[in-house]
Amino acid sequence: MNGYNFTDRVRKVLQMAREEAARLHHEYVGTEHILLGLIREGEGVAAAVLTNLNVDLEEIQQKIEETVKKGKAAAAAGPDLPYTSRAKKVLELAMSEARELNHSYVGTEHLLLGLLREEKGIAAQVLTDAGVNLEQARAETLRLLGSEMPTTPAGGGTGAQPTPPKSEKKSKTPALDHFCRDLTQLAAEGSLDPTIGRQKEIERVMEILSRRKKNNPVLIGEPGVGKTAIVEGLAQLIAGGQCPDALKDHRVLSLDMAAVIAGTKYRGQFEERLKAVINEIAQNKNIILFIDELHTLVGAGAAEGAVDASNMLKPALARGELQCVGASTLNEYRKYIEKDGALERRFQTVIVDPPTIEETIEILKGLRKRYEDHHRVIIPDETLIEAAKLSERYITDRFLPDKAIDVIDEAGARARLAAQVPPPEVAELKDKLEGINGDKEAAVRDQNFEKAASLRDSERELQAEIRRKQEEWERERQTRRPTISEEGVAFIVSRWTGIPVTRLQEAETARLLRMEDELHQSVVGQNEAIQVISRAIRRSRAGLKDPKRPIGSFIFSGPTGVGKTELARALARFLFADAQALIRVDMSEYMEKFSVSRLIGAPPGYVGYEDCGTLTKAVRRKPYSVVLLDEIEKAHPDVFNILLQVLDEGHLTDNYGRLIDFKNTVVIMTSNVGARDVVKGKTLGFGQPDAKNEFDRMSEKVKEE
Repeated sequence: MNGYNFTDRVRKVLQMAREEAARLHHEYVGTEHILLGLIREGEGVAAAVLTNLNVDLEEIQQKIEETVKKGKAAAAAGPDLPYTSRAKKVLELAMSEARELNHSYVGTEHLLLGLLREEKGIAAQVLTDAGVNLEQARAETLRLLGSEMPTTPAGGGTGAQPTPPKSEKKSKTPALDHFCRDLTQLAAEGSLDPTIGRQKEIERVMEILSRRKKNNPVLIGEPGVGKTAIVEGLAQLIAGGQCPDALKDHRVLSLDMAAVIAGTKYRGQFEERLKAVINEIAQNKNIILFIDELHTLVGAGAAEGAVDASNMLKPALARGELQCVGASTLNEYRKYIEKDGALERRFQTVIVDPPTIEETIEILKGLRKRYEDHHRVIIPDETLIEAAKLSERYITDRFLPDKAIDVIDEAGARARLAAQVPPPEVAELKDKLEGINGDKEAAVRDQNFEKAASLRDSERELQAEIRRKQEEWERERQTRRPTISEEGVAFIVSRWTGIPVTRLQEAETARLLRMEDELHQSVVGQNEAIQVISRAIRRSRAGLKDPKRPIGSFIFSGPTGVGKTELARALARFLFADAQALIRVDMSEYMEKFSVSRLIGAPPGYVGYEDCGTLTKAVRRKPYSVVLLDEIEKAHPDVFNILLQVLDEGHLTDNYGRLIDFKNTVVIMTSNVGARDVVKGKTLGFGQPDAKNEFDRMSEKVKEE
């Protein structure tokens, strides 16, 4: 019995059948008990069928109890009560009825049809005497299921088979309707965002779909570049009739693989669902199946000895019976699809590159109306341009246009929430009203009723004033929409990345102008080093630095104890208000050649690959920081080869292949090289040293070193 895919309602009916057998003191469960359980449950499709056929359920119950005799000994209504051979046959016939109706579950309606098909049991005899025959019951069942079939069986059975929606005409593709999302219908309703640009990619997809065989394009690109948007654009063209004749009247359906897998407890259920999808696509030649995250096919539904989804789809893909559009990222395509050569050759790749800043601006302009209506704001062109430029420059771990769209979306949400805050005058009036209420209650307690009456009048006037102010604010909020400024977009980017990209405020400008004085409070002397660092920070905040290189890169050279490391700490304290907010790497720990990998991470196959590099991990988490490489001369020479890329190109690639951006860091290296000459290189005898010439001479010797 456990092999049957019963709904919860059928399980309840069978439990009630055991209880009825126990009530009648029977030591078995027969067809009559199953019918009593159906009547007692009273809410399933079977009860509705009998009611529609003008059958009195109470009369049926009385006839059964009159027909069967009460047993002598009381029986317990447990699972140990055996089913009679006729009852077992009823369950088998119910399963057969479910298969004939193309259902993967057994509901109460199938139980009723099984009772009638069995013919010889007490239940069948009682139903026949009541004027119910098999054909009538089946016709009424189909009528009910055709008009009000749920998408899952009554009671939420595990093997829910898709059923048609509420309509006069039964759908030809119930499995696809249940497991897929119709993008063409959504496009016709205007529910999809417009697709701007990407004409070349959409044309290439159409060309591949129009092939005779292996007509299955797969869109490959980084996350957020617009792979799904291309398929939505295709659906919009088909819905608008702007497509080749070979694709006219086609439906683009997005397959929900999670829905196909969900609830498949027993072996064969997943395969049955997926096979139903494949068969419906093969029978209806106007279906284009879109599978987002194509790599989920590999291994999906595979248990011990079972076949996974990709192997089930391969024959249909090769023969051209199934038109499929896939989408996957570069890494996942390489990791899952390319490993399976037989699956890879059935798909034709379409590379989707991130759009340029100019193309991103056009995309944002196309989406502007949707976001303005959603957030009830105004988004000018300048804001869109700023969002595209700032997101491309500062948000380095994501791709256009996704990151620019997200910046605009969050800036719109922030502006909308700010506009919903009542004006400060209303808050002041409410505070005043609370004070008057307190005074009035105190006056009443003191029995000073004249004062209380006066305060009551003031309270009413104040309440009227608050209502008037709130109504004015509501009217203004409905008519006037807030505008998202460039500064608002810059604030969002700053909050995401921790990099100050907002315009310089007057207080910050004054603070940057006196930066040397603040640094001198921590490090006395070292005027040249402090001036050079201060100029670099000011250039960066004014937006005048080289966008491809770090804010500044310096080598502090000198003997121990003169303030090289302390100056780096002072700079971190000035920028972040925390002396410990600098990334300090002691280069004396990197004296061996193999220890270089600790900076950027161990390569694949080596111990420590899962752990990111010391330097790359820290900078990835804090892209705006001071990086201190202490005692650089003690490191292995290969370290300098790595640092060359940082200082020249402004980025570094870690062991996972991610690009770590150093463009917003201050790189400071300290060294003791030449310190001996600085200490010992003094003039001897009666020479009169000139301080400036002496410093220049020592500086030249250190630079030579």
